[in-house]
Amino acid sequence: MTQFLFRGERFEAKPVEAGLHLVATPIGNLGDITIRALDTLARANLILAEDTRVTKGLLTHFGIATPLMAYHEHNAAREEAQLVARLKAGETLALVSDAGTPLVSDPGQKLAQAAIVAGIPVTTEPGASSVLAALVLAGLPAERFAFEGFLPSKQGERRRRIREISALPMTLVIFEAPHRLVETLQDLAALLGSREAAVAREITKKFETVRRGVLPDLAQIYASEGAPKGEIVIVIAPPAPETPPEGDAIDAALRKALALHTPRDAVEIVAGELGLKRREVYARALRLSEKNGG
Repeated sequence: MTQFLFRGERFEAKPVEAGLHLVATPIGNLGDITIRALDTLARANLILAEDTRVTKGLLTHFGIATPLMAYHEHNAAREEAQLVARLKAGETLALVSDAGTPLVSDPGQKLAQAAIVAGIPVTTEPGASSVLAALVLAGLPAERFAFEGFLPSKQGERRRRIREISALPMTLVIFEAPHRLVETLQDLAALLGSREAAVAREITKKFETVRRGVLPDLAQIYASEGAPKGEIVIVIAPPAPETPPEGDAIDAALRKALALHTPRDAVEIVAGELGLKRREVYARALRLSEKNGG
């Protein structure tokens, strides 16, 4: 009989289907584990863990004795074939990351893809996610967001990437290491200006903190305090809507385009460049033509 401990009580694990199970684990507070996750971890033939020492602590806490195997970026390619073979043989493998939902900024994606290609069932036991937790804690628009993961560690590449995502019309969610937080906030402030943002640290843990403010202020605060400890997620508000171009700007763009293109093409070009409706630009083009006696 396969069992696990939950809040001091012993439960019998329910059967789980064969295949690859992507199991979310707590990002800090062990109380965030789900019953389905415990069932799967207790019943699996093998648990694949990014760091077996971290996962061993979780399993010991819940009285689970399922065998563990390290699966990380350094051995993923080497172990893939034998893991797929075990899955084809009908075993149940559970894949976990050190914390949160696997496949988000970790190497599990390759195994999941290999299993899918081989026709092996792949499912998930969802749960904690630092991406979503930070997003809702930030108090910023959450209807649309882009998860960027970790920005490049070298400043030149990091700044180039920030420029690439700067115009996205949605909230940005970024992971960062504590020792790079200050320089990353400084680059974000320099390139994105005074956008509202939040820095979430140690989410769900005892010393959870969320600092909210504009990017330049957050950069200054952390520069004065030094590198913090713990896991860091930065959430940044979308860019402010651009002010629609005024009539004079539209007319100037039209004159320039009309000097090089047919009226029809000029209208299309200006409408596209300025983000305006074609009929609006066409009406202004007609007025310009009338003024010019055409």
